[in-house]
Amino acid sequence: MLTNTIPDNLTVSRGNPLSFKLRQLEAFRAIARTGSITRAAVELGISQPAASRLLADFSKSVDFPLFRREAGSLIPTAEAEYMLAETTRVFESLNHLEDLRHNLKKRAAGHLRIACLPGFATSHLPKILTEFLKGRPQVTVTLEPDRPERILEWIIGQQYDCGITDGFGGHPATDSTDVTIRTVCIMPKGHQLADKAVINPSDLRGEKLIHSRRDSPFFQHLQAAFADSNEKLSTWIEVRQFTTACTIVSEGQGVSIVSALDAEQYRDRGIEIRPFVPQITHRLSLLRPISGSNSPLVLDFLRQFSESLTPFSVP
Repeated sequence: MLTNTIPDNLTVSRGNPLSFKLRQLEAFRAIARTGSITRAAVELGISQPAASRLLADFSKSVDFPLFRREAGSLIPTAEAEYMLAETTRVFESLNHLEDLRHNLKKRAAGHLRIACLPGFATSHLPKILTEFLKGRPQVTVTLEPDRPERILEWIIGQQYDCGITDGFGGHPATDSTDVTIRTVCIMPKGHQLADKAVINPSDLRGEKLIHSRRDSPFFQHLQAAFADSNEKLSTWIEVRQFTTACTIVSEGQGVSIVSALDAEQYRDRGIEIRPFVPQITHRLSLLRPISGSNSPLVLDFLRQFSESLTPFSVP
């Protein structure tokens, strides 16, 4: 309120609780900035009586003098100066919220929680995640690699927004999209098998084979392919992740049948890649909680990740 020449409509009613609207704060700031109710009204695009009413209502709420008149201008009191500082912070927060709303609407902000197989955390996923985050400077990510069983637990418990796993048999608490990935045979650079355009089980007779764990569906399919060709699958090293097999082969040791997706990450790291027949596939599953986050951000990421698998998937 004004301590000098106070308009009747700015009379303070003492005892009112602190309750005011943002429009009142806007009027208060505008009057403090311009030193005039008339100029503040013009700035706010409202009438002078409307600006006076807003200031009057705000004055009643705070219950202390807001302005004094000097040389025809309204000057904030010491108390009002403190109030102005806090009011500025309020509007800065509101501006931040508006920016956040805008970014969320554009899917440019938020937090994405991804659980994945350990191999993905160091191979294909980082590249796709980097591309996804371009143009989304306010998106933060938690990336947690672990075994398939733990990933499923996390998705069921809604601890993560999405999961990338294999060997998934379905669960009523999850929504999943399966992607079937081609597999290939890999060998060290200069290996004698590199002269062949296609590799089959008989070509691998006597080779030191690096393969996935024996209890995996992929190993069972591989073993069946060898049996159908009347060949014995000669095991050398059993690994959990295709990336481990790729690393060993890139060091010049053994041969392996791995997903084309993992092999591609090692193409320039000392390996040869050839098609393997009969065709064996590797199934990936993209999971999310069925009753959890369906945010556009999560759906956009899953869509982009799924599209990134197209060059390696079986039509």
